[in-house]
Amino acid sequence: MDKDILHITNGTHLTNYLKELDVAGTYLTWQEMLCEGPTLVQIDSKQFFDNRKNFLKSTYSIAINEEEIENELSILNQAENFSEIVLWFEFDLFCHINLLGVLKLLQERQINLPIYLVSSGRIEGEKNLKALTELPSDQLLLHYKNKVLLLESDMELARSIWHIYCGKDHNLLKPYIVQNSSFKYLSSCLKAHLKRFPNLKNGLGVLEKNILTIVRDEVVKSKGHLVGYALNFQGYYGYSDMQIHYIINTLSIFFDETENSIKLNRKGHEALIGLHNFAAEINNNMVYGGVNRLDFYFSTQRNELIKNKTCQ
Repeated sequence: MDKDILHITNGTHLTNYLKELDVAGTYLTWQEMLCEGPTLVQIDSKQFFDNRKNFLKSTYSIAINEEEIENELSILNQAENFSEIVLWFEFDLFCHINLLGVLKLLQERQINLPIYLVSSGRIEGEKNLKALTELPSDQLLLHYKNKVLLLESDMELARSIWHIYCGKDHNLLKPYIVQNSSFKYLSSCLKAHLKRFPNLKNGLGVLEKNILTIVRDEVVKSKGHLVGYALNFQGYYGYSDMQIHYIINTLSIFFDETENSIKLNRKGHEALIGLHNFAAEINNNMVYGGVNRLDFYFSTQRNELIKNKTCQ
């Protein structure tokens, strides 16, 4: 009997799209957001699952369907039925951290099959980076045809970065920014990750600064309107509207909001010109893997994270 192909996708939308195109194989849909919240090195464990369940519920009011997840992951118990694994993940940080987690889980399950990666991003003739679900069918199928076989060196790199991400010193990621691999967009994602931490000068991460800049420069009518702007101008982050909305709420001290407009107040303008470090006032202590966001500042001058002395 011919063996099947296992497709692991980054979400239901892409899974459905591939099925509509009759891309043959078995599908496992990965629905997590490991770029935020606590993670542990060992993924295939009750503690990892409990930590994620508690984070998603307390931060985003997401209730995990445990039975659904167990059924989805049980597909990995049938590894002998598959000839290869194809991973479908985007160019952005959201997808790359999920990708690292998937690769770590495959290693923990000791699944030794050829693993291919289909990713998206730069498309010839297009100005903006494109997600897989944004591609027309012919381009998506061409991406599939040109899928990249991950080498053992790629697997080792992914494992190393996952260990660092789950640890306390994310400056250890810096050497991997310049390391060659089959992960075409990894370097940009690692740079973007470090800039999520509060800037040493103004206390704003890049996403926060972008949002304040949008409010300053554009006509913004509501938080929903602002979410739309921020989603379109977030670069390599790949955040969902839910995540962007969370960040916007943490920035409320910088806004004057009326029934049909949002504008920067004086404090917002001061933050953008770097008059003061507002990290403590924003108090967005999101956890990234093994690190609390407010435990470090990002120094643009040194291009690295600096320990927040008040947290020592």
